[in-house]
Amino acid sequence: MLFSVLTLFSGQALAAPSQLSARASAQAYTSTSDLTYKLSAVDAPVSGAGNPGSTSTWSLSIDDTETGYKQNINGFGGSVTDATVTVINALPSDQRSQLLRELLTTDGANLSLLRHTIAASDLSGPPAYTYDDNNNNADPSLSGFNLEDRGTAMANLLNEMKGIRSDITIFGSPWSAPGWMKLNRVLTGNANNNSLDPQYYSQYAQYFVKYLQAYEGLGVTVDAITIQNEPLNSQGNGDITMYQSADEAATVTHDYIGPALQAANLNTQIWAYDHNTDQPSYPQTVINAASEYVQATAWHCYASNLDWTVLTDFHNSNPTKSQYMTECWTSPQTSWYQSSKNTVGPLQNWAEGSLMWTLGTWTEASDGTFGPYIQGGCSTCRGLFVVDQNAGTYEYTVDYYMLAQFSKYIPKGATILSGSGSYSYDGYSGIQSVASKNPDGTRTVVIENTFGNDIYLTLNTTSGQQWSGNLLADSVTTWILP
Repeated sequence: MLFSVLTLFSGQALAAPSQLSARASAQAYTSTSDLTYKLSAVDAPVSGAGNPGSTSTWSLSIDDTETGYKQNINGFGGSVTDATVTVINALPSDQRSQLLRELLTTDGANLSLLRHTIAASDLSGPPAYTYDDNNNNADPSLSGFNLEDRGTAMANLLNEMKGIRSDITIFGSPWSAPGWMKLNRVLTGNANNNSLDPQYYSQYAQYFVKYLQAYEGLGVTVDAITIQNEPLNSQGNGDITMYQSADEAATVTHDYIGPALQAANLNTQIWAYDHNTDQPSYPQTVINAASEYVQATAWHCYASNLDWTVLTDFHNSNPTKSQYMTECWTSPQTSWYQSSKNTVGPLQNWAEGSLMWTLGTWTEASDGTFGPYIQGGCSTCRGLFVVDQNAGTYEYTVDYYMLAQFSKYIPKGATILSGSGSYSYDGYSGIQSVASKNPDGTRTVVIENTFGNDIYLTLNTTSGQQWSGNLLADSVTTWILP
């Protein structure tokens, strides 16, 4: 595995600094699986070999010279779903403002990359909808296009978030075309012929144009789109899905959506695929056919044989195309390291950013569900934060803190460094790390320790430095080196 890192922490929890800036000495911050530590300042790594005592040891290395420079970071974040909009807007104004500030600035996680759902997803309250349902009557002129209340609420929240952080990157993903555009003529409930009707390819391209223009009219420039969330996932019941083969995605991108965006003078990027790592031939097919319109590939974390080195292979075949990890669910059913594992792995393999699934949900209900969600949707998906509607308060989950160990300290524009020494045994016990060179000249090293015991880590740099320190059991630690 790729990267290396280093860290020393002991027990004292201090307040983390409000911003990442050039520092004269090393610093360290950690979050532990039991949340005893939450982005807490701990003892900094020391220069040299240090004294591990009886603690188990580990060694890592990074190339912090120009020969070790890899991809530039665009950001970290999650998805603004209808559920996210609903729970944020349910908060009292003071709590709401504080939450948004913590999400988007160095007061908290410093998120700078957001995905938003284009109309309904499985984390929307019922009923399912698109921006041109038209009572499910064919609308080839798209005269019935309308964001309606939920689309407008989504755009307004994104506009507010852009106001808090102007350099945030926003991309949109649809769960389905309007039902009347599909061969089965329904939005949900039927997995048979659950794909675009070719006679409406042009209308679907214009659907994207109208959506982008409508959001622009409400102050939101959407930076990129994927043309279909999880195109190989087609389900019936209440799920909102739409099947799209690689060949069809290539045709629709090259012949319709790409030209339509250009004709409308929209600079919106197209990111291919938006699904699992076990089918890399899918985005390759799209890029082979429509390279001039496709700037990146989007990956999800759900492959049964998940292997993030697929991204390195894909980079080697497509060195000019960006890559992102754009969805990974979080839940009480997932491990404490769900967000860190599925951030460090992609970053080690050329991803320019990593996003978890929904940013926000309600707190857990008595039946173990969260939501809001649509029937057939993910009832056990839990956000990076949860809102208690009755109390009018919010709380961050373990997934938030583990992601923030990256997002708070690896800024947009940082350069990932090559490294070595990361390794996980069966069951994912081990040390995984990634390092960056930051625009202010500092270096960030994030280390995930999934051992149930402390580890004393030694980090060697190609520039000739050595740093060492203690990593708490079951933790993610960030070192900032001068």
